[in-house]
Amino acid sequence: MEKRKLGRQGLEVSTLGLGCMGMSWAYGARDDAESIATIHAALGAGVDFFDTAEVYGPYDNERLLARALGKRRHEVVLASKFGFRIGATGKIEGIDGSPANVRRACEASLERLGTDYIDLFYQHRVDVNVPIEETVGAMADLVREGKVRYLGLSEAGPGTLAKAHAVHPISALQSEYSLWERNVEDTVLPACRALGIGFVPYSPLGRGFLTGSIRSSSDIADPLDMRTQHPRFDGENLERNLRLARALEAMAARLGVTAAQLALGWLLRQGTDIVPIPGTKKRRWLAENLGAATLDIRTCDLFQLEEMFPRGAAVGERYTEAGMRTIDRR
Repeated sequence: MEKRKLGRQGLEVSTLGLGCMGMSWAYGARDDAESIATIHAALGAGVDFFDTAEVYGPYDNERLLARALGKRRHEVVLASKFGFRIGATGKIEGIDGSPANVRRACEASLERLGTDYIDLFYQHRVDVNVPIEETVGAMADLVREGKVRYLGLSEAGPGTLAKAHAVHPISALQSEYSLWERNVEDTVLPACRALGIGFVPYSPLGRGFLTGSIRSSSDIADPLDMRTQHPRFDGENLERNLRLARALEAMAARLGVTAAQLALGWLLRQGTDIVPIPGTKKRRWLAENLGAATLDIRTCDLFQLEEMFPRGAAVGERYTEAGMRTIDRR
């Protein structure tokens, strides 16, 4: 698989990464054996960029990735995230970007991942109560100590990015970006490009919506599936959004590809500084997603996709009201 650069500090990764969250959290029952087989299949296909976080599980996903990689850890770029305050029962109790939490989280992640360094360490959400300069300053200390190689932020606004980057180079911003969530194109993506920061879209398939696998609310009825709490998957919103999914499927069928491949192919064409991390816990979906890396989409088809999915096309917010409050817009 071809490589792409994230930032200007030397970080280079496979064109597509693998988001590992759903293997342990958020999308229903887990199957560790199949998840590990999926990670191994990704390695065999040339994927070397794996994304996790302390909150996924919480903690379990980092341990799972460590088990799967084993002695092959040196072959991959390992990304993890910190920033939530997690209670004794595993419930998220808030956001904590304090320097003390930066260090605590890093040390704990290193232990769970079974490694002595994290390649790309992100702040998962910006803490409005702690100056970003203090948080990134503590992250920079970890770089100097050799515990972290590159720094990233997630869901940070353009002003926050600039302040953070002035303290220590930020190599990547991870934020939601897909055909049905294009708001980063207004100010965030231009800010990244002005500063030389790479962009890592999470949920590039709209949490499965753009794959055509969701036909009704019954497809996400598992009580462990967090999509049941997301407004875009709720009732009338879902029914209206399904029109977008059907249009994407029809276009993909005409082109002889899958909806997921077309959605990822469009995203890859938005710039060579973009490295999506579609998540899956099954080998068959991994193989399908990776087909997008070599997909050649005509310019006229790109224009048609953008007409089908203009900014704001999806109905409903992407998170609950509480979740949207964690998105930094400064």
